[in-house]
Amino acid sequence: MKQVIVVGGGAAGMMAAVTSARNGHKVTLLEQNEKLGKKLFITGKGRCNITNASDMEELFSNVVTNAKFLYSAFYSFDNYQTITFFEELGLKTKIERGERVFPASDKSSDVISVLQKELKKLGVEVLLYTKVEEILEENGHTKGVIVRKDGKKEIFMADAVIVATGGISYPSTGSTGDGYRFAKHKGHTVTKLYPALVPFEIEETFVKDLQGLSLKNVELMLFSGKKKIFETFGEMLFTHFGISGPLVLSASSYISSFIEKQPIVAELDLKPALSEEQLDARILRDFRELQNKQFKNGLDKLLPQKLIPVIVELSGIEKNKFINSVTREERGRLVKILKHFRMHVKGLRGYKEAIITKGGISVKEINPQTMESKMVKGLYFVGEVLDLDALTGGFNLQIAWSTAYLAGISIGDS
Repeated sequence: MKQVIVVGGGAAGMMAAVTSARNGHKVTLLEQNEKLGKKLFITGKGRCNITNASDMEELFSNVVTNAKFLYSAFYSFDNYQTITFFEELGLKTKIERGERVFPASDKSSDVISVLQKELKKLGVEVLLYTKVEEILEENGHTKGVIVRKDGKKEIFMADAVIVATGGISYPSTGSTGDGYRFAKHKGHTVTKLYPALVPFEIEETFVKDLQGLSLKNVELMLFSGKKKIFETFGEMLFTHFGISGPLVLSASSYISSFIEKQPIVAELDLKPALSEEQLDARILRDFRELQNKQFKNGLDKLLPQKLIPVIVELSGIEKNKFINSVTREERGRLVKILKHFRMHVKGLRGYKEAIITKGGISVKEINPQTMESKMVKGLYFVGEVLDLDALTGGFNLQIAWSTAYLAGISIGDS
């Protein structure tokens, strides 16, 4: 039996504590907040997208950064084992569009509840309002932690420490970057950090007129100069500051490093199912039916009402012009705008709105088969604190469950 301390009571922290305790260790879970799972509570808009029920190849393809590092973690505890784990704890699950797995109740609180019950059953000591200030080390081996509780400092001795402090996204949930500080103090490299899975701010003022408009089945392309850096298809939303929605959140994970170097242009194909020739034929068909109407009233069959004034303005076609007077050249301009609706990305929204943090502790300095630090024996890092990130759809939580599980079963092996 080893004395194990887990720092951080989020998804990865609770999983690490459960797994360590199931492996016969005496576990203490330290959380600086007033309760466990604060960030987990708000994930998936309060529904908690636990994992994704896709195959292993899909799982890896949705990891944006350092997918190969996760080989041992994913194969030790995959997405189907995650579903079984929760089902065995009494949490019924369901699979929705995109293979996303949710609790059947649609309540993230139920996910936290079953984890807490298991922690209690296993005899894990949970200490809330307990902030870890430093990790103790002697001769290259972890010895415990220094904590501050009720204004007083205290030392907790341990054979192993698992750091599961998360990143710096949603700081209101307690993600204050402590894990990065611990890692640096022990000689680890922390890569550059960016907000990820986060909306875009757009320069064009017309986004305010489109606020609240949701578009389905559109294609988004991102360009840095002339280079296309990302392309995806799906659903998006206009906001008062720019664009959001699943499409945009996924794209944000790919542009962080580019956005600092030169401006990014976001280009929407509003009708990706049609070629330019097919779209022109479709518009011509509509125009024949509506030839005695004004141009501003001739796009109802083609576009959502809210989008029409913006498209009319961008087309340069006089809005009161009768449709039967619209020239072939003008129609060609309209087609181009619908297929290449361009917006200039001013920047990404901040960490307060970012679902995850991109960047973190360099995985080159972590043993991928155990999650143990290569610098300090008995020190483990799991979840978002590492330089690992994935797209939306339950993949980031799977990284948390898998890395935490692997650390929990590896204690005592080194």
